[in-house]
Amino acid sequence: MGYIIKGEQHDWELVIGLEVHAQVMSKAKLFSGAPTEFGAGPNTQVSFVDAGMPGMLPVLNEVCVEQAVRSGLGLKAQINKRSVFARKNYFYADLPQGYQISQFDQPIVGEGIVVLDMPDGSTRSVGIERLHLEQDAGKSIHDLHPQKTYIDLNRSGVALMEIVSKPDLRTPEEAGIYLKKLRSILRYLGTCDGNMEEGSMRCDANVSVRPAGATELRTRCEIKNVNSVRFLMQAIEYEARRHVDVYESGGTINQETRLYDSNKGETRPMRSKEFAHDYRYFPDPDLLPIEFDDAFIAKIKADLPELPDDKQGRFITEFGLSAYDAGVLVTEKENADYFEVVAKGRDGKQAANWVITNLFGVLNKRGVEIADSPVSAKDLGRLLDLMADNTISGRMAKEVFEAMVETGKSPDAIVEERGMKQITDTGPIDAAIDKVMAENADKVEQYRAGKVQVMGWFVGQVMKATQGKANPAVCSELLKKKLEA
Repeated sequence: MGYIIKGEQHDWELVIGLEVHAQVMSKAKLFSGAPTEFGAGPNTQVSFVDAGMPGMLPVLNEVCVEQAVRSGLGLKAQINKRSVFARKNYFYADLPQGYQISQFDQPIVGEGIVVLDMPDGSTRSVGIERLHLEQDAGKSIHDLHPQKTYIDLNRSGVALMEIVSKPDLRTPEEAGIYLKKLRSILRYLGTCDGNMEEGSMRCDANVSVRPAGATELRTRCEIKNVNSVRFLMQAIEYEARRHVDVYESGGTINQETRLYDSNKGETRPMRSKEFAHDYRYFPDPDLLPIEFDDAFIAKIKADLPELPDDKQGRFITEFGLSAYDAGVLVTEKENADYFEVVAKGRDGKQAANWVITNLFGVLNKRGVEIADSPVSAKDLGRLLDLMADNTISGRMAKEVFEAMVETGKSPDAIVEERGMKQITDTGPIDAAIDKVMAENADKVEQYRAGKVQVMGWFVGQVMKATQGKANPAVCSELLKKKLEA
């Protein structure tokens, strides 16, 4: 049934569709050679085409077309071998041409699918309606002058892929999982860096509610330009509740575009929602249709990387991981690559546990990505080797790992410097056991009288006597023989 919102008159069901604007990874804009690097000074990355100067003609960037097709293949979508650019006409101060070059009824990519991994272990399939190419607008800056608005056209003409989902999402949580999964797929493909803080990935959410069990779709409102997964979920939850309150008080929902105020935790009206005919779409007279053949698609398909779902399946079968652990590891390609280095030739489950629990814990605490990890994958793998060959115990390994994080040194160097090699030679362990037994005859009698739980106490005393260096398994085995002699 989905996400049920309790009302005084009805139970209500939430219906969500997302429109994600993903900036294409390309060194130049969609129709000009101007650069796209983030953080440049205002209006320093603007060609005459981007500025809408009279007589300037757009020239299509082929890399952007390839990236759109690559994204479509990654979404298991229909690739349309013929697509058309259209002019979407509207006025805004940061839209210098007075129209946006986009795609309307003939997009480059058609229907596809994204599979979501839900927290309960189940999966949900969300349909993709379309993916089309379009140029971005510039940016209006309102807070630099009390009476004036400044315009930065650096983003004007930057290539965007607008990825439109079907209204298949039913909860704020699903919307968040969908956005993270889509971001992960595009990052694996290398078609969008997914950096929401820099604006290279933005999300519009279409939200409506209907009585639980109903099938018809009611009037929706669009929440514009949400720039984080957390804000997306908060905005949807607030907007859904607003719809229910309006309906239950006898009111009507008007189709409109709204903005989410993260400080107040609420949405507010921006403008009435336009319909397609309001934009007066027509094919752009300066651009020919995009046409390519099967060979063009096949060439791009042959170069696709292993995507998150496929990698997750391989990690489950190859390393014996749970679906959850594999899912955590494959979300970011860099994390998956790191894990594979650690796990190669070793116990996959143990490697996953150290990466997810120990390493990710350190990275989260420091607020850094795995690329800036203080411990290399090679060194973490070597730490597992030192446990496997009984050079150090599991308890010692945690201590060594902490030292690796702080110093950046290899595990071998730390073990050598601190004299932490585990004692596996039975001679010193035998001597320690004899001493502990001689000094604690009463405990020996208790064990021999059937109180076997004192074995743990004996192991602790021997470990203490050897400064924690005795191999616990060897220690337990020798103790058992001597106590039962």
